[in-house]
Amino acid sequence: MAVLHTTNKSPLQTRDLESCLRLARPGCGILLMEDAIYGALKGTAAATKLAEAAKDKQLYVLGPDLAARGFTAEQVVPGVKVVDYGGFVDLAVEYHHVQAWV
Repeated sequence: MAVLHTTNKSPLQTRDLESCLRLARPGCGILLMEDAIYGALKGTAAATKLAEAAKDKQLYVLGPDLAARGFTAEQVVPGVKVVDYGGFVDLAVEYHHVQAWV
């Protein structure tokens, strides 16, 4: 059963993203939103872990949260897809379960 994992805390403040990446199974989706978007940026400590996770998981970042913090899609780690609010809704419907890491 495919799960969409959502995380909203900065990887600089918590280990939520790290735990999520470690425990999410292949085929699952992971959506970074709010301050978790910092983990999706190139050159961050989480960038290597996200690149590794992209081999067997679908990775997403919420575009409006990127923009609200002054970042663009070009600054996101390759393999992470930028989605809008409609895309977030589509993901919630696509996956069988949504697990929030809060």
